[in-house]
Amino acid sequence: SVCPTATGDFTWNSLSGGTVGLKPVPLQSLSELERVRLQDVAFKRLLRCHDLGCHITIPKYGHKHKKTLRRKLDSLSKEKSKDKDTTPQAFGIPLSHVISNDRMHKLRHDHPREEHSDPTELMLSFLHLTSSYKRANKELSSSNSSLSSTSETLNESPLPSTPDIAPRTRRRGGVSVDCITDLDDNQSRLLEALQLSLPEEAAGNTKKHHDEKLSLNPIYRQVPKIVDQCCQHLEKYALQTIGIFRVGSSKKRVRQLREEFDQGWEVYMDEEHSVHDVAALFKEFLRDMPESLLTKELYTAFINTMLLNFLEQDSAIQLLVFMLPPCNSDTLQRLLSLLSTVSAHAEDSLDSEGHKVTGNKMTSLNLATVFGPNLLHKQKNSDKEFAVESFARAEESAAIIGVVQKMIDTYDTLFMVPPDLQNELLMSLQETDPDVVDYLLRRKASQCS
Repeated sequence: SVCPTATGDFTWNSLSGGTVGLKPVPLQSLSELERVRLQDVAFKRLLRCHDLGCHITIPKYGHKHKKTLRRKLDSLSKEKSKDKDTTPQAFGIPLSHVISNDRMHKLRHDHPREEHSDPTELMLSFLHLTSSYKRANKELSSSNSSLSSTSETLNESPLPSTPDIAPRTRRRGGVSVDCITDLDDNQSRLLEALQLSLPEEAAGNTKKHHDEKLSLNPIYRQVPKIVDQCCQHLEKYALQTIGIFRVGSSKKRVRQLREEFDQGWEVYMDEEHSVHDVAALFKEFLRDMPESLLTKELYTAFINTMLLNFLEQDSAIQLLVFMLPPCNSDTLQRLLSLLSTVSAHAEDSLDSEGHKVTGNKMTSLNLATVFGPNLLHKQKNSDKEFAVESFARAEESAAIIGVVQKMIDTYDTLFMVPPDLQNELLMSLQETDPDVVDYLLRRKASQCS
């Protein structure tokens, strides 16, 4: 069996006789199965090591009665244009729905050859070419319904029409040839786990007996297109803009941009677009989400991290971030990447020729003051409850700002999974899936080499 050595440096021995020393890795480099298990491991570590004085649960995600992606695509030809205009595609709907809409829009507008290359069809066509895995192919075919739902966004590269087109490092969410050939005939359980990732539907299945529906490959980065575009625009044009996110914008232009995104149009933003308009649009998107990015389940827990001593705060916040659904943590990571870059340009500096470059004056504290209420709030209540809720939250506003400022300041390490947590994760998988653990170890070893 695979087991850690007693050296305390988190070194594992694989079945093939090699040794793998665990090192900090980016959260997004973990497979879908590992990310789901990490939620549970982080939850247990949080309860064991930090007393936050409140009830904590792992956030639920995935929505009941949600149409599958395939059903949505089939219904596109039947939709009337008026329906498309009245159904928001980005604002005021759940984050997972925004991502699903982006994916559907991409499939509809891509080249016809790629339009039908959904994850299910790619997987099945590949398996048909692998005759030695006919039984596994049959099992996968019987579970098509679980593969047909996805909320992936392809922010890094188009979905290839065949598994081998993209380089190995870009095959996120897909099955690589070397993964298949590494398996023995009796490891159909492992083959099932190698199917394409299904981030929304399977993500809520944290119970071990549902793990066979999860992929052993990293899932596609789940960041709404509007978030990515706004961040890219602001990183390119706004870093030297004094008071970015605080200066007023044109309500008319912001409303026009909002309508374009909500109608599913292809929106191009360049230097002609005011950075203040884009900043206002970005804040509006976050503010109008039905549930805050840091989730209602973890609201009190995040607030209470500010009651811990200074040294414990970073660890507790990181564990709570690891408990977030993948779409929330991926979107949070993209946002914090922007805010950390903006805060790095807050002070005046000198360029390579010695000329003064004016800073934007937006420190991490200023940014946290602006974004805190948009990222961390309880479920929206009725107007009658709003006054009471606002009064109660007034006392928590300092804690909200403190949490978000901590996230901005620690961005470089916040999304790096430390070796000790990876060790607990592998030990959790070892109890039920030693073959899976060995596969993951061999992949870690190949990545290191």
